Amino acid sequence: MGRLTTHVLDTANGKPGKGIAVAVYRLDGERREVARAVTNHDGRCDQPLLEGPALEAGRYEIVFGAGDYFRAFDNTLPEPPFVDEVVLRFGVADPAAHYHVPLLVSPWSYSTYRGS
Repeated sequence: MGRLTTHVLDTANGKPGKGIAVAVYRLDGERREVARAVTNHDGRCDQPLLEGPALEAGRYEIVFGAGDYFRAFDNTLPEPPFVDEVVLRFGVADPAAHYHVPLLVSPWSYSTYRGS
């Protein structure tokens, strides 16, 4: 059964990104929200964002509330922050596969990859 998962690593502080809002959108001619979650103490979501029949082939977008996360414990960041909402667009070619889309983020940069 296919599934979409994520986790967030705070690379500036060397710890999991706890309490980050995550929204998933399906991009199929229109932008439609299909899931919403908040990362736990380990920077992961407690359940897959999408799984089984809810994960279809196509284009998706995950939006991470990184700016709100960094604002919560660092009041020295500029306003607006350099990294605020992080938007990752990706494709799902095989909905029976596991798509793990992690975010490595700091107030100044971010990166992702297809994990396992």
